[in-house]
Amino acid sequence: MTTKINKPWKKWLIAAFALLLAGVAIAWYIFTEKFTDTNAVKADYTVNAMDFIKEFQQNTRQANDKYSEKIIVVNGAVSSVEMADTTANIKMTDSLSGSYIIFAFQEQHLAEAKALKAGDKVSIKGSCSGGVHSEILDVDNISFKRCAVNK
Repeated sequence: MTTKINKPWKKWLIAAFALLLAGVAIAWYIFTEKFTDTNAVKADYTVNAMDFIKEFQQNTRQANDKYSEKIIVVNGAVSSVEMADTTANIKMTDSLSGSYIIFAFQEQHLAEAKALKAGDKVSIKGSCSGGVHSEILDVDNISFKRCAVNK
């Protein structure tokens, strides 16, 4: 007479494999996700850079709730341009407080970013990642991703 031995570890192994497979699928989706070109997306807000910085200085949490993950057009003067191999960062700084907005440009818009220089008046459209306040430096930093020069 043969007795069937129940092996619960097989069920756990199958469940773990299924979870691993689901995790890999989700990671693949996130890492390969394509975004619409920022120039083709309608802006939720159009703001002046210095007023935008002041709004974050007055209440960072409220400003983050209002602007995070929204497409925003920011008008202002370029303070600095930082170029790397495949990215460009444009900065607009409030000279009184030291607080700043930093724009990370999309790869297809690097040529536009390279053409900018400190002092240029520009309109930049991007997705606001939000702002943080540094207690140590006593400045606000507002970052944008997927940016393009607004035309």
